[in-house]
Amino acid sequence: MRKVIILLFILSIAGEVFSQATDYLKSDFHQERRAAVREKMPANSVAVFFSNPVRNRANDVEYIYHQDPNFYYLTGHKEPHSILLIFKDKQQVESSSYDEIIFVRVRDALKELYNGSRLGKEGARSKLAINAAFEGPDFLKYNLNFTKFDKVLFYDFNNDVRDFEEKGDLYELIASFKQKVNYDQSTSLNPEPVKNNLDMQMLDQIMNELRGIKEPEELQLIRKAVNISAAGQAEVMRAMKPGMSETEIQGIHEFIFKKYRAEYEGYPSIVGAGHNGCVLHYIDNYKPDIEDGELILMDLGAEYHGYTADVTRTIPVNGKFTIEQKLIYDLVYEAQEAAWKICKPGTKFTDLYAATADVINNGLVELGLYKSSDPKDIVNADTGRNRYYPHGCCHHIGLDVHDKGEYDVLEENMVITIEPGIYISKDSPAPQKWWDIPVRIEDDFLITKDGCELLSDMAPRTSDEIEALMKETSPFEGIVLPDIDGK
Repeated sequence: MRKVIILLFILSIAGEVFSQATDYLKSDFHQERRAAVREKMPANSVAVFFSNPVRNRANDVEYIYHQDPNFYYLTGHKEPHSILLIFKDKQQVESSSYDEIIFVRVRDALKELYNGSRLGKEGARSKLAINAAFEGPDFLKYNLNFTKFDKVLFYDFNNDVRDFEEKGDLYELIASFKQKVNYDQSTSLNPEPVKNNLDMQMLDQIMNELRGIKEPEELQLIRKAVNISAAGQAEVMRAMKPGMSETEIQGIHEFIFKKYRAEYEGYPSIVGAGHNGCVLHYIDNYKPDIEDGELILMDLGAEYHGYTADVTRTIPVNGKFTIEQKLIYDLVYEAQEAAWKICKPGTKFTDLYAATADVINNGLVELGLYKSSDPKDIVNADTGRNRYYPHGCCHHIGLDVHDKGEYDVLEENMVITIEPGIYISKDSPAPQKWWDIPVRIEDDFLITKDGCELLSDMAPRTSDEIEALMKETSPFEGIVLPDIDGK
């Protein structure tokens, strides 16, 4: 009981240190981002953004709603059934002129009783700082001649939006937009020639350019998300013992996330012990008894105020690497260090991968797992990928775990991962002593003016540091739950 009290006390203090309720993005940030989009838009154009659809989980239960990252980036609006229009030039409508307009869902007292308050058009004007704010049904009758624009910029549709019994819902907004812009321009439906001004590629390029370079306010939130995620990794290192389940380990991570007031996980948590760690995107996380002598690969990221981290650690379940495990772990660590050394503005993304692959391939040759570093000796014929290092090593993080951004050369204020890995499964041609050794080390880095900064250093990275931390006592060991099996 005393350990439980200590745990709660420590985490309550940590929660105050990490999290304050005043660090949300402000409306002027989103306003500036809309202006940045406008600046990049071509002459005489309009950009159209839709909110994310509501997803059904089962029967009358929906998944917890998550806003489309682009829509959130530009508005801060977290509700569904909305559409945003950004105009290159001011539009004159009766006595008003504006260069942006948003349509949000209708206020409904009964629905709000069950599901919480809605912002409404008045709230959108005051809290989102978009003066031209109206309700969804208004868009259905909104008289805008889209053919007058040289370009109508938008993302193409995936046709996976449900029709809700709500006037002006996303289904109706999309249908109305398609009709207004002559989206279906087949001759059978539109015998008259129509102006083909629809562009479904340019907008993604604009958003890549903007979102790939982080603003100071974004960096603050990313740092917090990374610190929370790294703190979770460190605490699990203390708590890990043989016999625990993958689900239990996932739960400790996500408890830490919630204690620090992270709203979500940035992506489905990956907690794979033994062979499961060799499945790159393993998310079942249900192995009931993690075995002594196994490695466990834990790839998790907290999402804090919309921004996600992406941190991976691989640790020995019993607190001590075997000889083979340590050799592979240290090789992956060396590969990550090699990429870190050249990580700076002007370096190509491909150079980062090449640095990690060179270390791994040559290291596996020295260990006798590859005959040579020639592609014919390292490529798996079935997958066409490097047999033991089958994935890339770097991606942007931000509003998405695989965030938008350019993948040419590094630029200042990009935030990326470096995540080399080696995965030797039991069905590989390696000698049996190497089987079921999965290792991935993933850290988050901020590209600075003349180098890069490791953001996720709260979680130990070297094999010696990990073993040392795993010797420490965890306050989670003091939690004893009642028997629920009736024995």
